[in-house]
Order: sequence, then C-alpha cells, then structure tokens
Amino acid sequence: MFKYSIMENNKFEKRTEYLINDPLNEQELPGDPFELFQEWYGIAASRIEKDANAMTLATYNGEFPRARIVLLKELDARGFVYFTNYMSDKVSETNGHPKASLTFYWKELERQVRIEGVIEKIDSEESDKYFQSRPYNSKVGAWASPQSKEIPSREWLSDQVVNYKSKFDKEVERPEFWGGLRLVPSYIEFWQGQSSRLHDRITYRKEGEEWGKKRIAP
Repeated sequence: MFKYSIMENNKFEKRTEYLINDPLNEQELPGDPFELFQEWYGIAASRIEKDANAMTLATYNGEFPRARIVLLKELDARGFVYFTNYMSDKVSETNGHPKASLTFYWKELERQVRIEGVIEKIDSEESDKYFQSRPYNSKVGAWASPQSKEIPSREWLSDQVVNYKSKFDKEVERPEFWGGLRLVPSYIEFWQGQSSRLHDRITYRKEGEEWGKKRIAP
C-alpha cells in the first residue's frame, strides 16, 4: 500500500514567493472584462513561448466534474471558442449539462483567469473556415480519430490515417462531427499573485446586458 508522510521530506510542500506586482485597482480597470482579457492575453502571448492559449475546460457528466486542457482558437464579444470532435466526451457532457468553466493559468505572469458560462455550438460556416486553415495532417487526423472511443491499438489509429490520406489527396472537407464550441460567459474572474498570499481577485458578473465588477478576498 502506498504511504507517504507529509511530515518528513514533504515533496508537496514547495512554496513560491510571489513577486511584488502592482496591485489591481478595480476602479481603474475597464468595465468590459473582454477588454481586460485581451490586454492580459496579449501580454501572455508575447511572454510565453508555447501555448499561451491553453485553457482548462471543466464539464460535468452527471456523476463527476471532468477537466482537460483545450486551446482557445477564437475570441469575440460573444465568447471563447475551441474546436473538437462533436462525438467526444467533452461535447456529450455539455450537451447534457451546458454550463461549463474555463481556466487560464499563466505561471510566468503570476496570473489566472476563471470563466464560467454556457456552451453553444458555433455556426457551421465558422467551423468550415477554421478547419480549412488547419494543416493537412491535422485535417486528416480529425477524420481518423474517433475521439473518446476505445480503439484496439496505436497501429489501428495509424492505419486510419493512411486510409483517409488515400481518400483525401489535397483537399480535405470538414467532417460533420467536428467543429467549434463557444463558451458564452456570465462570470469572469481575474487573479493576480501578490506577496504574502494577499492576491488580487477582481470579478465581473453579467447583470442583464451589463457587467458588474467587484473585488473579492483572496
């Protein structure tokens, strides 16, 4: 039986001292959280070498909450868009329970953004446009992988790729079972690390057509 003492040589007890960042002043922040997110994301994209657009998507399957990393691919005033196989678990879960959440964590910036809202499918034209921007092998992979389903082996998956490459020479059409989903937010929280664990947390909550803004304790 696995046993580990948290009292001796505790490998989990690693403390990070946060930098002395300029405090977030809610009176000086924009009233629209999308404006602040765009500012933060722009900094993250310029400072983080790989996958600044990685976000944790948390869904609920009726028994357990489930989380995984997906990539933000589009953002506008409607919400945060990612792409996936519509037959995957993440989609069947939001079909049954459309409320979901996203989390961005940018360690290098000592910043985190939490987003809560409802998932909706984007227009097929938008999915077509993004799919055609993908590399050829990624397009083929969308056809080849029955995401979240059991498969017999890695070799079987490789064979599927070969089969679809023989079917699609250069032009690959988007499969109907693949496309975009949008999280339409009703709550966005901006977290910035501060010394002594007295972090800044500024929340935006949708109130009708407007956003309400407030500070909450760390």
